[in-house]
Amino acid sequence: MSIGDAATSRPAAHEDRPPVNADSDPRRFLHGGGGNRSGRAEPEIAREARSLSKRAPGEGVTVGRPHQLGHSWTFWFDSPAAKSSQAAWGSSIRPIYTFATVEEFWSVYNNLHQPSKLVVGADLHCFKNKVEPKWEDPVCANGGKWTVTFSRGKSDTSWLYTLLAMVGEQFDHGDEICGAVVSVRAKQEKIALWTRDASDEAAQMSIGQQWKEFLNYSQKAGFILHEDAKKLDRAARNRYTV
Repeated sequence: MSIGDAATSRPAAHEDRPPVNADSDPRRFLHGGGGNRSGRAEPEIAREARSLSKRAPGEGVTVGRPHQLGHSWTFWFDSPAAKSSQAAWGSSIRPIYTFATVEEFWSVYNNLHQPSKLVVGADLHCFKNKVEPKWEDPVCANGGKWTVTFSRGKSDTSWLYTLLAMVGEQFDHGDEICGAVVSVRAKQEKIALWTRDASDEAAQMSIGQQWKEFLNYSQKAGFILHEDAKKLDRAARNRYTV
């Protein structure tokens, strides 16, 4: 699989990444949880991801029968090398691979660079299949995004946990989720979680609060409407915060 700066045949091990195994029972990561790094137990999502590498090959798995996810998902990559100031926003985004099973997820994930290994300016997206990571997409048009920020090279684990929570259907308002994107910049990395209906405050607040719990994220997370972002660009302000 060749996707330019986004892919590698086998990423090197990273201390911020739990070991995983493609031969996994989907129930091993289809559980959410709370906790933080200041003394309470690590999130259930973290424990389940780590446990995959400790099981014998094929344990708990029906051989030959893939484990279907609730939705199909597509990884997209936006390379800084393909961007130009004259190009329309989103024109450089390219689909990488669509997956629909647990096995396919781990196979693709294990062959993508983590955010800390991506070049500055890159954006890696994971969205429900047939939903494009663009404001103009009909599913996304009336929505917005929650955003969390990390210093450079520190978002790897949170990106994995975000993916596990999404594809593992961990959110109470999972139908609201469009997808997520990690954006690598010179001094920081951002993960944004896109949703469908920005006007549904109760659903958006639930998603933001659960997401912070899954990530053990202790700082403020803000939600910006796509419509505000289009009109105001960087002057757009948070509609909701958690």
